[in-house]
Amino acid sequence: MSESAEGVSLRRLGLDDVTRLLAWRNLPAVAAAMYTDHPISEAEHARWFARAMSDETMRYWIIELDGDPVGLAGLYDISMRQQRAYVALYLGDERVRGRGVGSAADMLLIRYAFEELGLDKLCAEVIATNEPGVEVHRHHGFKIDGVLRGHVIKAGRRVDVVTLSLLRDEWPAADG
Repeated sequence: MSESAEGVSLRRLGLDDVTRLLAWRNLPAVAAAMYTDHPISEAEHARWFARAMSDETMRYWIIELDGDPVGLAGLYDISMRQQRAYVALYLGDERVRGRGVGSAADMLLIRYAFEELGLDKLCAEVIATNEPGVEVHRHHGFKIDGVLRGHVIKAGRRVDVVTLSLLRDEWPAADG
């Protein structure tokens, strides 16, 4: 996807991204927003990366700001039969957090999913303590579907997960 918004663009994940992604994924700020928070080993990361590069139900991009790699965006659990997918993104470069980069990347994912893939629904699951993650999606029209109480264990404690979704016919009004 070569489209850009506010200097933010998405480029398909490539083999030269493997080391960068492992480093980002193990950053405390990134791990705090993930379902798992244990340090990701090279072997575990290699398995995920191989799947991300070959599995048709997953599509991942590097988020770039003015050509510099700053994060990861993706669609996973893509179901053409159900016409839906899950969105995920994180910023690995702390210098760009709070500058609208995640929001712009979210919009690019939405456009790709609805306009290119022809999906009808996007879903997201966000750790409840990640309020900026919830707000990025809500800003683009995602509605909160509910809360999965005590859904994941983070730092030895059960935490809630907020579920959100956006239907294609709701999106044009939310775009902006």
